[in-house]
Amino acid sequence: MKRFNSNDQFCFFCGAPAGRDRKLIQGPSGNTFICNKCVEICREILEQEASDVTPIELKDVPTPKQFKEYLDQYVVGQDEAKKVLSVAVYNHYKRMSIPTRTQADSSAVKLEKSNILLIGPTGSGKTLLAKTLAQKLKVPFAIADATTLTEAGYVGEDVENVLLKLINAADGNIEAAERGIIFIDEIDKIARKSENTSITRDVSGEGVQQALLKIIEGTVASVPPQGGRKHPNQEMLQIDTTNILFVLGGAFVGLDKIIEQRISAHSMGFGSNIGLMNEEEKMTLLNSATPDDLVKFGLIPELIGRMPICCALKELTRDDLVSILTEPKNAITKQFKTSFEIDDVNLEFEKDAITEIADEAIRQKTGARGLRTIVEKMLMDIMFEVPDIPGKKKVVISKDVVLQKIKDPMKIIIKENPQIESDVTA
Repeated sequence: MKRFNSNDQFCFFCGAPAGRDRKLIQGPSGNTFICNKCVEICREILEQEASDVTPIELKDVPTPKQFKEYLDQYVVGQDEAKKVLSVAVYNHYKRMSIPTRTQADSSAVKLEKSNILLIGPTGSGKTLLAKTLAQKLKVPFAIADATTLTEAGYVGEDVENVLLKLINAADGNIEAAERGIIFIDEIDKIARKSENTSITRDVSGEGVQQALLKIIEGTVASVPPQGGRKHPNQEMLQIDTTNILFVLGGAFVGLDKIIEQRISAHSMGFGSNIGLMNEEEKMTLLNSATPDDLVKFGLIPELIGRMPICCALKELTRDDLVSILTEPKNAITKQFKTSFEIDDVNLEFEKDAITEIADEAIRQKTGARGLRTIVEKMLMDIMFEVPDIPGKKKVVISKDVVLQKIKDPMKIIIKENPQIESDVTA
């Protein structure tokens, strides 16, 4: 075996010295070298690994029917929206299952990404649908609010901060984040004020829509690791958004009137009166929205083109809200019952009480989102008193409790074993 002096230069990978057919490349430290043949071997290994990468196995992706069955366990109603979302998400991850080498083949058919636009009133389940899909797929999920975003260079958040939330949800794993789902809520709030281009900058409206275009379509974005604004000489995180599924949601108040005007203008008579429509008819009307309707609302055509799937959610009825309170796996009443059991409390809700809670949410026009707030406020005094009362207890929530006709929590808390209390007093 040949021994090298300290002054000899040799490849740190294969140990061979420089020669006629072997050149050495010096490392940054100046003391390490790699030969051109080892560099070529490394290049071949990296290319082979890249060509064999399959982002996600199709066998690991549930079918649309399996998606919907899973959504039914957690989300009440919205069957049409569930069906549309299930097919869209399945097709998205089916597209991702195509090996990289096939996608790079110029002769192969390219499958474009299909992002989703959800239209529906507040509390109708837009966020929950997207979150539950991500939960089923076991992929990172992030929620962003479009109202906090502004055009680059102005006070507010850059659109790249949306991607940072996804990276954080993936615990910093960029590769995992690149297969995730981002839900951008309140997208209707960044609609431009009119169809005509304004002479003043719309930095939180049209400017944000323009900035969102590239990351929604697919690009390698530079993200500040700590969030905030970008600045020169700052180290950036690089993330490819090509396989990130974007779900955009908003209430789009007034869109139904724009659609009705279009339909009325092209049909005999005066058209239908929106005020006389039931929720099913309103949902059908919103599902007939065309790109032109959305442009009139204030979205730019380029953004609409990147969201080919549009689905409307109906406003939840009293029966839907009652079901939400009691039926899903994570139903609100089930959550509170479990919480109260820790304090030895048997919590019961009477049927009339459940209905009254649903009616209150309808009066407040908060939908399913407001149900927890109503229940929390109603149980606040009881939760304050219960931990200090020894022994097993029972709490029955009646309609009078919901209506606050019974305000004293001690009249609602029933002690199931008074003997324990007398023993403690003695």
